[in-house]
Amino acid sequence: MKKNVAVIGVGAVGAEILRTLKKRNFPVNNLRVFARSAREIGVDGQKYSVEAIGGSDFSGVEIALFAGTEGSKGASVLYAQKFIEKGAVVVDNGNDFRLKDDVPLVVPEVNKDKISTHKGIIANPNCTTIQAVTALGGIFKNFGLNQFILTSFQATSGAGKAAAISLWNETKELVENNKDNNFDNLDKRIKGKPESFSHQIAFNAIPQIGGFDQAGYTSEEMKVVNESHKIFGDNSIKISATCVRIPVFTSHSEAIYFTTRKKSSIAELEEALRDSPGVVYQTKDLCLPVDAEGKDEVFISRLRSDTTCENSFWLWCVSDNLRKGAALNAVQIAEELIL
Repeated sequence: MKKNVAVIGVGAVGAEILRTLKKRNFPVNNLRVFARSAREIGVDGQKYSVEAIGGSDFSGVEIALFAGTEGSKGASVLYAQKFIEKGAVVVDNGNDFRLKDDVPLVVPEVNKDKISTHKGIIANPNCTTIQAVTALGGIFKNFGLNQFILTSFQATSGAGKAAAISLWNETKELVENNKDNNFDNLDKRIKGKPESFSHQIAFNAIPQIGGFDQAGYTSEEMKVVNESHKIFGDNSIKISATCVRIPVFTSHSEAIYFTTRKKSSIAELEEALRDSPGVVYQTKDLCLPVDAEGKDEVFISRLRSDTTCENSFWLWCVSDNLRKGAALNAVQIAEELIL
């Protein structure tokens, strides 16, 4: 059953949605692509005609995939209801609707049953949350969770294509500045103000993603807490996070410490991970961000027990933040809508 589909936004996530629709052979009847201004774009050699969204008629669109500019003037805030009024179901990758009581927040591997409760909008979680709950979903289902503590190491593309380009530019500048230096006399700082982040990102790590709240947590860290509670449907889980931006182009990495409610062993957890949809559990090889790029799954390695605390464990996971962390999850939701 082919559907009329709209993609709103043509940045890194929007381009990845177009790529994912094609890769997964989504049954598209008519595809329309919208952005602030009309233009032609190319994705993997295929050209797309982009319409200016302002003043457009959205009649006939059945599924609208918003790539996600957030805030008071975000695309979904301005236009989602207009698509809904014309009969479309909106899947929004932005932050504006995720915690609304009447909007399901969905990771299909974990809570696809919530899709049917929608009233026109289905929210895509934050990329860091999607990766974490996919990794923990089978464990939560089989053993429950008392708590998890997450430290993320997040790629620059999570802040958009321009941010990834800034990593490239800063790196080139430092390499050029040091081409005649020996290693003991390196100039390790860029000249001038960073392009995309609060601090230099090349050869650096920034322990801040988003603004700080009164308790000292960033908005990215609180997204992990609040969105995970909603997806798992369990506010009693104790969740805490530290989110760090690192000089990687694509794929987030997460170190997750968790405690199960039921008695559990490494062997039992390994079985749960092997049976978890969307997960690749690796016992021999480390999973690395460079290997996850362009792939759909969440890759897990380094599962181990906390030797000081019963039923407590560590795992390491990586996933392409533009793919499973955004575009793929949105397209998977759309696929569930047409079943």
